[in-house]
Amino acid sequence: MSQQTHSRTSGEMFLLGQGEAPEWEKAAEQCLQQIGYVPPEANLGFLYVTDAFAGILPFVLDHLRDETGIAHWVGTVGMGICATAKEYYETSAMAAMVTSLPPGDFQVVADLRSSGDADDSLGAWLKHHAPRLAVVHGDPRNGATPGLIDSIGTRIHDLYLVGGLTSSRGDHPQIADSVVGAAVSGVLLSDQVPVVTGLSQGCTPIAGKRVITSCERNIIATIDDRPALDVFYEDIGEILARDLNRAAGYIFAGLPISGSDTGDYLVRNLVGVDTRNKLLAIGDTVEPGQALQFCRRDGTTAWEDMDRMLTDLKRRVGRRRIRGGLYYSCLGRGQNLFGSDSEELRAIRNELGDFPLVGFFANGEIFHNRLYGYTGVLTLFL
Repeated sequence: MSQQTHSRTSGEMFLLGQGEAPEWEKAAEQCLQQIGYVPPEANLGFLYVTDAFAGILPFVLDHLRDETGIAHWVGTVGMGICATAKEYYETSAMAAMVTSLPPGDFQVVADLRSSGDADDSLGAWLKHHAPRLAVVHGDPRNGATPGLIDSIGTRIHDLYLVGGLTSSRGDHPQIADSVVGAAVSGVLLSDQVPVVTGLSQGCTPIAGKRVITSCERNIIATIDDRPALDVFYEDIGEILARDLNRAAGYIFAGLPISGSDTGDYLVRNLVGVDTRNKLLAIGDTVEPGQALQFCRRDGTTAWEDMDRMLTDLKRRVGRRRIRGGLYYSCLGRGQNLFGSDSEELRAIRNELGDFPLVGFFANGEIFHNRLYGYTGVLTLFL
């Protein structure tokens, strides 16, 4: 059981509990003991459980709601979850953070399957509030999820989406006051809730930008008017080109984001090659004229970018106090990239201090209304 991590201020507080036990009741009791007394003004909870508890999530949620008196909850399931400076994998664990936000300055939304659903669910609230940030969770099995994330952000002016896609070897439930699934859900925060967010990449470009010159859906035929596989071989080098099995899980396609002032890019998996026709398939649809940059998964540069993100956030926070945080990292990061002793989470605490934080290791991360891969997304409440 980990130490308590609490943050209390007048009018706003964050309380954290984490539990690990084969029985959900025992893990939940550990959480509640660490959270301690929940004042009546507490009105929102974030809950993340490992996939060992996915099938009984409704019982966990009902129990925490009854014991804390908090009606509004959001969260989901991960193959790994986060609590301040601690990562949980391959175990039965849960982490809960409860807070009191200004009354009326947040709105839980569930079962968003179209941008029109967002209009229907939020119409009344949006008339009286200026939305600033949405913390959302999505189902990776739903092919419409990436487009829905983009359309919600576009439809609601100035809305900034962060979050992650559920990761699980079993059920894929989400929490939005009740247990839901198969769509997008989460909580919208008004501009009266001060937050800062940051993104850390886990891959680094290995060559310059290219241009896709012919393609169909996710299959690329030519790059820079040359056979796609020839260009791929050229960029990854002779050693990897001779053994494509070594490239799997190490080399990726990066799709640069037009207009980004930080050189941002979306990382997508390579899902197939056709050596006879020299075609390359990636895990996203593309269009002729779109930029492409091959990337590699690299622990050293991932650490460097993690340091960059944390340094930038520390500068933006300034002298203000961090009251709580949410962290969504890729399944390919964490113990698979930074080490098995919670190094990724410890880096956050070492740079920014000891504050309540929860989150999970996702099957895709959401930042600024786009679906990423191999990234870490950190949101801080000030």
